[in-house]
Amino acid sequence: MTTRLGLALPQMRQYDLGRDVPDVARAAEAIGYDSLWVFERALFPDPPTQGLYGIEGLAWPDAYRGVADPLVTLTLAAAATERAELGTSVLVAPLHTPFQLAKALASLDAAAGGRVVAGLGTGWSLDEYAAASARPFEERGDALDEVIAVCRAVWGPDPVVHDGTLTRIASAVVGPKPARPIPILLAANTGRARRRLVDHADGWMPVGMGVERLTAQWRQLQDLAGERGRTRPLRTVLRTNLVYTPKPYVGDGRQPFQGAVDQIVADLVDHAGIGLDEIFLDVQSQVRDAAELMDVAAELYEAARAAGV
Repeated sequence: MTTRLGLALPQMRQYDLGRDVPDVARAAEAIGYDSLWVFERALFPDPPTQGLYGIEGLAWPDAYRGVADPLVTLTLAAAATERAELGTSVLVAPLHTPFQLAKALASLDAAAGGRVVAGLGTGWSLDEYAAASARPFEERGDALDEVIAVCRAVWGPDPVVHDGTLTRIASAVVGPKPARPIPILLAANTGRARRRLVDHADGWMPVGMGVERLTAQWRQLQDLAGERGRTRPLRTVLRTNLVYTPKPYVGDGRQPFQGAVDQIVADLVDHAGIGLDEIFLDVQSQVRDAAELMDVAAELYEAARAAGV
């Protein structure tokens, strides 16, 4: 077992947040999952002003009409578990003020005993930026840069000093500190984003896109790290948005991680062969309730391990 496996926690509106998150978190840890993950969707524009991911004509899934706050969800999971890492994939960093986000993540990591992984991104929703961000959408890259810098400062030794666009800390004691340095992972898809990752982050958090594309992007990132003189290894965590069906998918148009358990596990085997550190599975939108989520999570885990993932 060389690839760590994680599971996405239930955040969507068919779940009971206070009951189902702790139950699923405990069950996942007992099954053997190494990590638990959340994502961020701040709102559901109705009617939408842009398509999903900013792609014209692509509908927003109805499940996005109610997505629980990621850090509240992770806090519930932290209180119910002892071993599993607690990750965000991804937190839309510019929707949060840098100092408050840094302090919240530090507090959660201190409470959880050093288990938080901060997966950050810039997001794509104009409506979310209009509602929540202190900086305009066009400045999202700069906003993410400042979040990373403030997190590093706040999590580091006192006195904390930072002089940025949104955050100015002359000299202060800021606690609690994380139990250990919190890894920052980025979902980098552009040249600037990849340079940011190589220079300032601890790892890469791609989405399942097929073995060939993922392998090519991973090689590009490794080459860039070599060009920029990075010596520290890049941690890799692959997010897989599963389209789970009890029966095998039949047809030439099957996409990666779409179909029955055997088909999904075959894709996991292929992607694990790239040499990624970790793969986590998000099946929460494909099941009716927490009980079915735990059943499917157990079946997928057992099948993946039996296949050598």
